[in-house]
Amino acid sequence: MSSRRILVTSALPYANGAIHIGHLVEYIQTDIWVRYHKTRGHQCYYLCADDAHGTAIMLRAESEGISPEALIERLREEHQRDFAAFDIAFDNYHSTHSDENRVLSEGIYRTLRDAGHISSRIIRQAYDPERGLFLADRFIKGTCPRCKSPDQYGDNCEVCGATYAPLDLIEPKSIYSGSTPIEKESEHFFFELPHFQALLDSWLSSGALQDEMANKLREWLSAGLQAWDISRDAPYFGFEIPDQPGKYFYVWFDAPIGYMASFKNLCEREGLDFDAFWSQDADTELYHFIGKDIINFHGLFWPAVMQAAGLRLPSGIFAHGFLTINGAKMSKSRGTFINASDWLKVFEAEPLRYYYATKLNGSVEDIDLNLEDFINRINSDLVGKLANIPSRCAGFVQRLNQGVLADAVYNQALWQQAVILGESVAECYEKREYGRAVRDLMKLADHINEYIAQAEPWALAKSEATQIKALAVCSDAINLFRVLMIYLSPVLPEMADKARRLLRDELRWDGAITPLLNHRIEPFEPLAKRLDINQLEELVKPAPAVVPPTAKPAIAKEPSAMKDATQDASLSIDDFVKVDLRVARIVEAGYVEGADKLLRLQLDLGDHQCQVFSGIRAAYEPDQLVGRLTVVVANLAPRKMRFGVSEGMVLCAGEGERLYLLSPDSGAEPGMPIR
Repeated sequence: MSSRRILVTSALPYANGAIHIGHLVEYIQTDIWVRYHKTRGHQCYYLCADDAHGTAIMLRAESEGISPEALIERLREEHQRDFAAFDIAFDNYHSTHSDENRVLSEGIYRTLRDAGHISSRIIRQAYDPERGLFLADRFIKGTCPRCKSPDQYGDNCEVCGATYAPLDLIEPKSIYSGSTPIEKESEHFFFELPHFQALLDSWLSSGALQDEMANKLREWLSAGLQAWDISRDAPYFGFEIPDQPGKYFYVWFDAPIGYMASFKNLCEREGLDFDAFWSQDADTELYHFIGKDIINFHGLFWPAVMQAAGLRLPSGIFAHGFLTINGAKMSKSRGTFINASDWLKVFEAEPLRYYYATKLNGSVEDIDLNLEDFINRINSDLVGKLANIPSRCAGFVQRLNQGVLADAVYNQALWQQAVILGESVAECYEKREYGRAVRDLMKLADHINEYIAQAEPWALAKSEATQIKALAVCSDAINLFRVLMIYLSPVLPEMADKARRLLRDELRWDGAITPLLNHRIEPFEPLAKRLDINQLEELVKPAPAVVPPTAKPAIAKEPSAMKDATQDASLSIDDFVKVDLRVARIVEAGYVEGADKLLRLQLDLGDHQCQVFSGIRAAYEPDQLVGRLTVVVANLAPRKMRFGVSEGMVLCAGEGERLYLLSPDSGAEPGMPIR
């Protein structure tokens, strides 16, 4: 088998939040593919980096009172920690905010510009006069001009499907400041994508993309390609465009170049040939694993930029679907929005790797993590079938022959079945049909367990006359288990490491698999743990929707702002009805510089938005709150604080870190009165 030289990337996680188990679908899928190719003896490099530029990162850093550089470095360390915990084995993990990426981005831009593929023109864009920055459509909300639905983004209505310009919204508001945007002119720079219509038409027919994705992208070509805006105005966290002060590369321009930058960083560290993988005549392979939601950037803009810059095109772009949990979207209110670090508090990483593998294939279909099925599948496959084989047999090898396997294979038919299966398993890995590979391997595990059950080595071992046969059966089973672990090592790297120690073997698959004969093994140690269905209660913790009956309601606040809300006080019904309690959606949450206990909340009350400073920082991180419904005192007189004006109060129960934001049941809408 000839060795291939392969470069593989996963999409770059944005440096503005934690890795969750939905993200992990892609990185586990890619890692399995890379591990397979390395097991086969290919020269394969897996690259990634944090996507570290953009307005959102700049504003989050500002809200935390730190520099963007400090924020992205902290998130990069957290991301790498989470990936490593799930055995995602990058050959290099870098950042788009790097010297390598700056040099490459500027060089590619100059090449495009000098070849006539960059143009400029004046555009009119929504502008936040209070924050002093231009607003992308998603940073503007208001009431749909057609169906009058509130809380709609600035490009389309999620209720009636209408599309419109951001300032066509009724009472449009910036999500950053709540101010009304204005229109403002600015010069922007564009990559002339229409210059590459013929190239992209040919590219989409090359087989480099899945048919579903190629057909989707052909819709763009049929509609006529448009020039792509690659610039943003200051203030912006990113790379300044050469010779254009105050103009920055749009994050989607330098992000894919970050793949190259990560490899450049690896090449400089290990003495690899960068051009051998990126030049147009490179005798190598390049593959991108991505989510289906970003196929337009990778399937149209990126190959056009690569062609224009004199670079090779990708050998393949593999898109995958999204993750649902128990048949529905991940949900904080249902407790199914699970960060990678939270998963590891309850379960180990490897069971999730295995379960995803059982679901993944070469299509772009969504996959579902059914949590009860997950428990049952792990207990059945990994514990009841796979680990069960050496568990039943390794002890007899120790007792009957001092840990040395027999000198021949007894069941040649089953051995040949296992070895031949490797051809189809390899094809499945290559085509990302992991689910089919795992199903076939578990069928083989069933056959091995049936062979053990029928031979009954525990009975054979009781008689000196049949102990040789008992050793032969158990040695066969151990050798067949070894074949299974060779095939499954890309999916189960930790179990494979345990099997290597047990078998005193490297589990190589870069040639013909031969049995271990007259070979000493180590005493058996457990390879997998049975999962308990009750563990799901620890993992899935829905957001509290009601106040516990024993808790005293309190209003979240900065302690010095008002009297203790738990203090006894009499209140007449006439006083109480004056309090306007309403449902509100948290559209933005951030830290307050100089306040250890406060978070700044931007609340949508249906017909308007307001800003509230709330003393809930000890209990919640900002990214836990965005999108959540809560209850607010809507008619409280605005209170000027040194951080700004607070225009209401959100309600919660408890105190300190045991503080629970009051939330209405699902189905409630912003602005609904509490009765």
